[in-house]
Amino acid sequence: MSDYVVSARKYRPDSFESLIGQDNIARTLKNSIQRGQLAHAYLFCGPRGVGKTSAARIFAKTINCAHPGPDLEPCGECDSCRSFAEGRSYCIHELDAASNNGVEDIKNLMDQVQIPPQVGRYSVYIIDEVHMLSQSAFNAFLKTLEEPPAHAIFILATTEKHKILPTILSRCQTYDFNRIGVPDIVRNLRGIAGKEGITVDDESLHVIAHKADGAMRDALTLFDQTVAFCGTDIHYEDVIRNLGVLDYEYSFRLVDAFLAGDYATALLSFDEILSKGFNALHFVSALSAHLRDLLVSRTGGLEALLDLPDSLRARYQEQGGRCSVKWLYDALGITTQCEAGYRLATNPRLHIEFTLMKLAFLQNQPETASQRPAAPSPAVSSPAVPAPAAPSPAAPALRPAADPAPEAIRRQEKDTPGNTVREEPAQPKPRRTPKSGSSLSLSALLSEEEPDVVQPAAKEAEQEPALPPDEELAAKWKDLAAMYSSQPRLTNALANANLDFREEGDRKVVSFTVTNEAQKKWIEERILRDLESRFVTLTGCSRIRLEPAVLPEEEQAPRIYMPSEKAEDLMSKNEEVRNLVVDLGLDIK
Repeated sequence: MSDYVVSARKYRPDSFESLIGQDNIARTLKNSIQRGQLAHAYLFCGPRGVGKTSAARIFAKTINCAHPGPDLEPCGECDSCRSFAEGRSYCIHELDAASNNGVEDIKNLMDQVQIPPQVGRYSVYIIDEVHMLSQSAFNAFLKTLEEPPAHAIFILATTEKHKILPTILSRCQTYDFNRIGVPDIVRNLRGIAGKEGITVDDESLHVIAHKADGAMRDALTLFDQTVAFCGTDIHYEDVIRNLGVLDYEYSFRLVDAFLAGDYATALLSFDEILSKGFNALHFVSALSAHLRDLLVSRTGGLEALLDLPDSLRARYQEQGGRCSVKWLYDALGITTQCEAGYRLATNPRLHIEFTLMKLAFLQNQPETASQRPAAPSPAVSSPAVPAPAAPSPAAPALRPAADPAPEAIRRQEKDTPGNTVREEPAQPKPRRTPKSGSSLSLSALLSEEEPDVVQPAAKEAEQEPALPPDEELAAKWKDLAAMYSSQPRLTNALANANLDFREEGDRKVVSFTVTNEAQKKWIEERILRDLESRFVTLTGCSRIRLEPAVLPEEEQAPRIYMPSEKAEDLMSKNEEVRNLVVDLGLDIK
């Protein structure tokens, strides 16, 4: 056990070629070495575990190597390379700024910089977590960083670039390290597994790569943890159980339930996920990611955006092909809205369950429109065709729209000489009633409700009352202000507002004034709809719109801030107070 070395240290990059995911930085550093254009200070910044310190070590070893290769890789055989590999190099120094962040530490470093290297050409000082230096330490370091000795090169590494002083940034060449992509992490883990004699499938490697979030060190740590749990034969089921990752199967099962309109299965699956200890918000995020992958997989030319093993790509394409783009777009809107409102929800579980029900009901909306029978053509029938029999009252027609063909035949018979046809009064259209003795599906309920919603709205529009007069609206406005008695500031603002009435087409716009732009913006974003709804209820007219406006500054009452101004205002309004001030000779300034 004493000889065991974790993979993050054992397989740490020792050359530019083995530096994964940072090809542009490796190429720039190699070109600067080849052309002899070495800067005196570098800043390597980026997320954790992406190779900042490793790149600094490789760069320091390369510029001190006595016999670098044709591709500018360290030879590993000269005295400088061997001393660095054995940890006894006197020309490469590493300093942890997290524990050496004071002025005295920087002064010791400045004294050490003056000593030339014993082996090699340059003394390289690698300062890790440089953002942890104190303000005083940064200021003490400025002069040395700007004009170091010719043999000294500083390489600063940090994960938080924004915490470094601009004066430090301006003295360094800055290199931003990127997160390592999932394919690169999977490729590196597969090579390490082959060297260690470990059998692992692609699904397991992708789970580890996604869990690492772009950090190769984290990926290697998770790989060691998985090997400790599974041994030399790693399977997907063991990996997700060990790392606490939600299985792909839940997402596939949920989408199948949504497409079938089966919200019961979706709720049961969610309960099973919670019973296994998964975080509810992470579940919603995983569902959103699954919907995104379905949208990408069903769109040609976007295959490069899928970080999935080949065994899962075909399954995503199959399920994505059964989903329309509009459905996936609407479903993503619902899940992202659920994520945004999760932390504000009083009952988070109910919040997510309501989201799952909305997703289950979403599939039936486009189907209702497509399954609706087309309206009959208004073409006039030939006289030779007999008129169809009128439907009996016991069996009302499925759709309320009347068939125009019998009406055309009656008109033709009426215009024929010798024929007298008695005009029959128009009968009211029968209202549909649900069939008894059969279970109602969601699509049936939606199709039953849709005509009944549209037709009464048209009738109400025809019977809309006339617009109320301005005097009545002004009286109702006081009642509206009184409805917000629980919010004194809003009540006061509404009660003191100046009203202006104007007509725009068939609507009446009520403009009310507020004191400033911030108050207007708050009303428009937070409460304007509620104000309109309550005012329409009070007036009984739905063609009224409210519009806030800022009162001009010259029309606003002077604002009182200072105590002396408040005293003068009180004296101007109350004669007794004014007399009291005069009698006692009080000073109000």
